Amino acid sequence: MYAIVEIAGQQFKVAKDQKVYVHRLQEEEGASVSFDKVLLVGDNGTITVGAPAIEGAEVTAKILGHLQGDKVIVFKKKRRKGFRKKNGHRQALTEIQVEGIFASGATKKAAAKKETPKAKVEAVKETASVDLESMTVAELKALAKESGIEGYTSLKKAELIEVLTK
Repeated sequence: MYAIVEIAGQQFKVAKDQKVYVHRLQEEEGASVSFDKVLLVGDNGTITVGAPAIEGAEVTAKILGHLQGDKVIVFKKKRRKGFRKKNGHRQALTEIQVEGIFASGATKKAAAKKETPKAKVEAVKETASVDLESMTVAELKALAKESGIEGYTSLKKAELIEVLTK
């Protein structure tokens, strides 16, 4: 199981027991933190995508320590002007270890049940043909595609209505 979670303004793909370096967090070492802005959860091929975040899902982690990243040298120069400037920067980081990913309350896309195409066609047949005539060609083609009719792309509106009512 893995998740894509937003931590301190950055997105990370995390799994259970994984160690991650994130921007400095305010909590102390040894404290447990939870992140509720989970954008995606993957579990054995089943993927749940949030819009933008999954409600009820959270990632819990333990803070292992605070440290500084590698030094980055910033060197600026303007040629033929004698201007040179050298600066350095070390980012403040926090090392965390993911303790668990909880997707409770999430609605999974793969588990969502769809109405079968045959049931949709039967529902259309029950309605009057006037409803089909009020539909656009694009809507009729989408209905034909869902019902499993082949060659619907080259049919005209009257032909689509005839095929759908059979």
